[in-house]
Amino acid sequence: MPDQPPPWRIVFYKDNRGRSPITDYLNALPVAEQAAAAEAFRLLREFGVSLGMPHAKHVSGKLWELRPGANRFFYVAHVGRRFVILHAYRKQSQKAPSKELALAERRLTEVLTGGLDDG
Repeated sequence: MPDQPPPWRIVFYKDNRGRSPITDYLNALPVAEQAAAAEAFRLLREFGVSLGMPHAKHVSGKLWELRPGANRFFYVAHVGRRFVILHAYRKQSQKAPSKELALAERRLTEVLTGGLDDG
């Protein structure tokens, strides 16, 4: 049997103080929504870049969106078979609000230019 590639890992974006707004967002969700997010993360780890609709959707450039229920998580595939979850918000309209998208893109630039501390 051929060697399986290592599984994908998921890391959460951390700001320059080492805090993760993604963890804060998840902790504030009701238990059922936390469970839905955990299942979406499991699917992302298992299927990697092959995960598609209805669970994941390409947004633009390197930016993707994970879609558990009414919550949205912007993420990017990063070196070393890692996904970096950049930003989370609650969906309230058909289209991602420009301020949410802009924040995810700023964090993406930060991750790509400044490296990633996922310790």
